[in-house]
Amino acid sequence: MDTAVDSVVDSAVDSAVDTAVDRAVHPIGWPEAARPLAEQLQRQLAIEARDWHRLKQQRPRRAAEQLAAALVHLLSADNPQQRQPTAAREQAIALTEHALAWLKAELNDPGCPSHGR
Repeated sequence: MDTAVDSVVDSAVDSAVDTAVDRAVHPIGWPEAARPLAEQLQRQLAIEARDWHRLKQQRPRRAAEQLAAALVHLLSADNPQQRQPTAAREQAIALTEHALAWLKAELNDPGCPSHGR
């Protein structure tokens, strides 16, 4: 076989293996890489104390922070194979509803946690 063809075939095989590894399923049904990725996203989107005043009124930022937290709760403690509601699902629902309220402008900034407003 031609070396260029071998290289393409090897690359395709490596890609298929990588895809299979990426889709590996955790024993409770979530892809293994999903939780660490969700946690990383949540850390990136969390509004830290030093950014609070600058970002607290940005509704999409507040919503994204809540949605990422909902995803972390779901991936951390829920079994997708279980049909009945779980505590993790209830928490994810509450966080998602909170995020929707931010996006719909139904919530207002509660004020600065360190000086009351």
